[in-house]
Amino acid sequence: MATAGAYSAVSPAVPEWLNKGDNAWQMTASTLVSIQSVPGLVILYGSIVKKKWAVNSAFMALYAFAAVLICWVLVCYRMAFGDKLLPFWGKGAPALGQKFLIRQARVPETGSDPFYPMASLVYFQFTFAAITLILLAGSVLGRMNIRAWMAFVPLWLIFSYTVGAFSLWGGGFLYQWDVIDYSGGYVIHLSSGIAGLTAAYWVGPRLKSDRERFPPNNVLLMLAGAGLLWMGWSGFNGGAPYAANVAASIAVLNTNICAATSLLVWTSLDVIFFKKPSVIGAVQGMMTGLVCITPGAGVVQSWAAIVMGILSGSIPWVSMMILHKKSKLLLKIDDTLGVFHTHAVAGLLGGLLTGLLAEPALCRLLKPGTNTRGAFYGGNGGKQFLKQIVAALFVAGWNVVVTTLILVAIKLFIPLRMPDEELVIGDDAVHGEEAYALWGDGERYDPTKHDPAKQGRHVSSSYSGEISQSPYGNGARGVTVEL
Repeated sequence: MATAGAYSAVSPAVPEWLNKGDNAWQMTASTLVSIQSVPGLVILYGSIVKKKWAVNSAFMALYAFAAVLICWVLVCYRMAFGDKLLPFWGKGAPALGQKFLIRQARVPETGSDPFYPMASLVYFQFTFAAITLILLAGSVLGRMNIRAWMAFVPLWLIFSYTVGAFSLWGGGFLYQWDVIDYSGGYVIHLSSGIAGLTAAYWVGPRLKSDRERFPPNNVLLMLAGAGLLWMGWSGFNGGAPYAANVAASIAVLNTNICAATSLLVWTSLDVIFFKKPSVIGAVQGMMTGLVCITPGAGVVQSWAAIVMGILSGSIPWVSMMILHKKSKLLLKIDDTLGVFHTHAVAGLLGGLLTGLLAEPALCRLLKPGTNTRGAFYGGNGGKQFLKQIVAALFVAGWNVVVTTLILVAIKLFIPLRMPDEELVIGDDAVHGEEAYALWGDGERYDPTKHDPAKQGRHVSSSYSGEISQSPYGNGARGVTVEL
């Protein structure tokens, strides 16, 4: 009797339609994806950049996470998953009311009715929107004006992200056309990579000295952030079916297989061509594998996940290490973390491979009654591959145009790039704070806070340093010694 009671509708908080297992998994998956952003990408960004940009880079990610959540519940969720306004856009409205949030989840234009409350679905989809903006930020680290970024985040979320999400997931024209984007290869990764490259063009490059030498300030912390990103991807792809079902299990396994394969291939290429295994390269290979499998994680067989891992560890490697250096356009545009290669190239690759490798029986697990399949399985698979190409062109084109319009509009009121005098200093100039109480890399010393002579303490006779005062506030300070 106790067991039956646990699974029956025994209170108003447990309605008949609620599946406790699905709801528990969806909230767990949401938390895993949240952890990918905060603290995952906050740590990754704060450690993979030059020391003088650690605080600024981490804060851009943290700000985006908070700003996206408020915009999401105020208007954006229903623009992406609500009633149809246009073939590519939903009707915006708040997702804050009690009656809306406690009823059974539903995506009206797809007919999907998960067995948990709207609140679970609203938060789960928020985590995807937030990580998209944070990934985009990787293209403009180290020089974008923080005020311009603060304006850019809500505008891009409203006019770009919601369009891709509704078109492919919310019941828009690409969804109705049976384009496969299982968990965001196009909605998240292709869009963030293309928009990031476009934003990098309009914002302008870093200082020449930063472009020439931009070592990570903490490789071990970078690995910790990357690890959170990898482990969180089980929620990223495992939560996409909106249920704790067979498709979720397949997706989680395929995700990890592809990521591991891609990391090993990328590292092997580094050893073959550069004679050393690069830790940063391993992280990039991990990333491209995770991105590549995302559009097909629940619809391809596990042997196909290995194939996708081999290709995602090699094709983006070639685009980043070889083609990038031969392209005048890519050399001109300063994409700080190479988001175009790790997300746009890998996301496009994954979407196209899904159009080839999507297995019919697995496709029916997600959309029963359909005859969707990859080109390798015959039938209408060739048309599916063409649909994947058309969808990629739409997402890429929309992001180039909308990102450009947003940044041109912001530029009328706020400079997109920091002034050179702030770029020389970094975090100290922008935030009045620094990541480490260590000295070097252009920071300034505040004698009113740290000069022992001014604080009545003994000054060693061996100290002969030159002290200069910082005009940039009261952040953490150190000592400059002219040798």
